[in-house]
Amino acid sequence: MMAESRYETLARTLRRQIDTQVWLPGDRLPSLRDTCKQSGLSLMTVLQAYQLLESQGVIVSRPQSGYYVAAATHRPVRHSPDERLHAAEQVDVNDAIFDILKAGQDPAVVPLGSAFPDPTLFPQPRLARSLASAVRRMSPHSAIANLPPGNEELRRSIAQRYAQNGIEVAPDEIVITSGAMESLGLSLQVVTEPGDWVAIESPAFYGVLQAIERRKLKAVAIPTDVRYGMDPDALEKALEIYPIKACWLMSNFQNPLGCSLPPENKARLVGILQAHSVALIEDDVYSELYFGSERTVPLKASDYRREILHCSSFSKCLAPGFRVGWVAAGAYAERIQRLQLMSTLSASVPVQLALADYLQSAQQGGYDTHLRRLRRQLEQRQLAMRHAIIREFPPQVSVSQPAGGYFLWLDLGDNVDAARVYQRALAQGVSVAPGTMFSADERFRHCLRLNTSFEWGPHTARAVSILAALVAEEIKG
Repeated sequence: MMAESRYETLARTLRRQIDTQVWLPGDRLPSLRDTCKQSGLSLMTVLQAYQLLESQGVIVSRPQSGYYVAAATHRPVRHSPDERLHAAEQVDVNDAIFDILKAGQDPAVVPLGSAFPDPTLFPQPRLARSLASAVRRMSPHSAIANLPPGNEELRRSIAQRYAQNGIEVAPDEIVITSGAMESLGLSLQVVTEPGDWVAIESPAFYGVLQAIERRKLKAVAIPTDVRYGMDPDALEKALEIYPIKACWLMSNFQNPLGCSLPPENKARLVGILQAHSVALIEDDVYSELYFGSERTVPLKASDYRREILHCSSFSKCLAPGFRVGWVAAGAYAERIQRLQLMSTLSASVPVQLALADYLQSAQQGGYDTHLRRLRRQLEQRQLAMRHAIIREFPPQVSVSQPAGGYFLWLDLGDNVDAARVYQRALAQGVSVAPGTMFSADERFRHCLRLNTSFEWGPHTARAVSILAALVAEEIKG
């Protein structure tokens, strides 16, 4: 297993001290030699740590003076969400979302509006070998043997990862799907009928809105805080007013806000849903992308887990092009299988076999080594972009600070139209995700979501500078 290097550990410690305001903007950090004495590390190791923080914009060096905390390292998003419940008897967003996503597919465009991580972050050669090996070994009966619930070896590998997180999920509870969106769609279908009410986050992942529109459901948007996630009090109020059949939410590194539910809110939300006998669809595709050493825990870990449909995939953490996901469906597993047989039949058999091959051959630590490397890269890239935003955007713009994933949420101020920024940025070769993608109305028209997963360099830095200039122009009117 690949351990974090000493200079990265020191850099992380200093970063945490800055984030918790042990060192304030403008403070002089201890000298290199003082840090060597305090930490017991070599001068070269300490210098590497300071240079890493400098490259991320966290600190700055002053000739013959030392290193100082960069100015304005904190610019949190306004955390005063609309406390009202917003009910929509008809959701109609798919056309607008399709147009925005289509515009970002141009390879000449810097894809800061993309929902997908940088494809160069993943072990493509190793996955290709697993796919070639799986195809060579496929029997004529593989297509039948891997019908729902899916490949047994792959389901067992997923169940083992649940067990490592302290969650008891049997392989028979797991249904392999064609990406997380199929697992989420099947889950929604199995617990609702057209015309039913569903509680969702506000803002919400646009895939939720599309699924509700397609299913002809009604939505109640629950205020969701940029730091603490869905508001339990607002959810409880909604359950008293509307006959809600299901709740769909992201518990970890929510798209688009990047927020995670604190443990006490997780417990309270599950308790509220259990008291009202409401099914929970947990969209947890970013849970492996946590920063730091603390692994995230899904709502599926609760005692209510049999009524929680826990959906995830390998698309965000290992193999985006394979489009393989799953749902740990608990009490709904057999019904999910029946629905899948009537729709897509099954996930691609060769890619199921390839992922099973990869995970089994990586049991000695290969997959976890990849994940640790991926998390460090995502964290460094997020920090670099966030500090560039703080340096270059007007002071009225606030930006989130997620502890995982690869999205930043920007609040541009009430007087800025993010859809206009989107159009002007696209004309200059930069895509963004305007806030209107994440709601059935105009509540987040002044917000943007940015993808931070792409390598930080002149190309990406220029894109951020273009956005900063456009936002400044819009603010000036």
